[in-house]
Amino acid sequence: MITRRHILTTALLLATAMAVSARAEDKPAEIRIGTQKGGFFPAVRQRHTLEDAFKPLGIEIKWIDFQFGPPLLEAINVGSVDFGFVGDSPPIFAQAGGAKIRYVAAVKSEGNTQAIVVPRDSPIQSLADLKGKRIAFGKGSSAHNLLVAALEKAGVAWSDITPAPLAPADATAAFVKGSVDAWSIWDPYLALAELKEKARVIAFDKDVHKPNAFYIAGSDFVEKYPSLVARLNAAFASEGVWADSHHEEVAKSQAKATGVEIEAIRRFVDRSNFRVVPIDDEVIRSQQAVADRFTKLGLIPKPVSVTDIIWKWNPGS
Repeated sequence: MITRRHILTTALLLATAMAVSARAEDKPAEIRIGTQKGGFFPAVRQRHTLEDAFKPLGIEIKWIDFQFGPPLLEAINVGSVDFGFVGDSPPIFAQAGGAKIRYVAAVKSEGNTQAIVVPRDSPIQSLADLKGKRIAFGKGSSAHNLLVAALEKAGVAWSDITPAPLAPADATAAFVKGSVDAWSIWDPYLALAELKEKARVIAFDKDVHKPNAFYIAGSDFVEKYPSLVARLNAAFASEGVWADSHHEEVAKSQAKATGVEIEAIRRFVDRSNFRVVPIDDEVIRSQQAVADRFTKLGLIPKPVSVTDIIWKWNPGS
């Protein structure tokens, strides 16, 4: 005899099964991660850490390479990449352009992996000497912010230089040929310039301002899969702890993944910090200062409020 209790129990079991099925289906088949030669994503990629972390969930990891941050964030904006790592400026430009992105974690840089360099025999000795000079940088990159902040510190107006916005490969060629007077650039391109071209540093990031770098995810991805974003952050945070005490292994993996010579990678790795942390008030204030700097110079189309696109990560919750 089928009782009312039996019907209710069956209905409850069916509803539970449907909910479990829905949860199982409510996940992507793959997570697409944007990577650059900077950071340590190439080393993580070599170690298969992310693949191992997401395989139990039936999710594949796909790595997509970019020269630098702005095109990576544009890929996140249009939905062809889900997650990536960039410096401080790219998110500002992206947010000002209406990109659908979220800050999800940070790395508090020690300011040693990005600098303004000049040829070794250049008469330029200080930031003030940049006045009237042609200077290469990646437009919308963290090197863009370094250059703006450096000029501001030296009392040199943006209008007093000749900006040469160039992607890293083109800037490398321009620097070697002598068609630019100085170059604002990050590692490993910085390390390569120091080692191969004997480039001379006139200012590191730390001499000018307090830099940060960021883990960024697409806003739709964050809203749909917050637990996966937390899992990604945790995986990279774990790798960051490992990397800080295994520089040689990181360097070898990085060199193998990128094809960049090992001595340049070693220099880059030895002056890097890889620790991934939640975004706190200090980071927010620093990043808002970056945004305000670009707004003041009219380099972005409108003012932005950094807090509007921050996703709060609570490790362990």
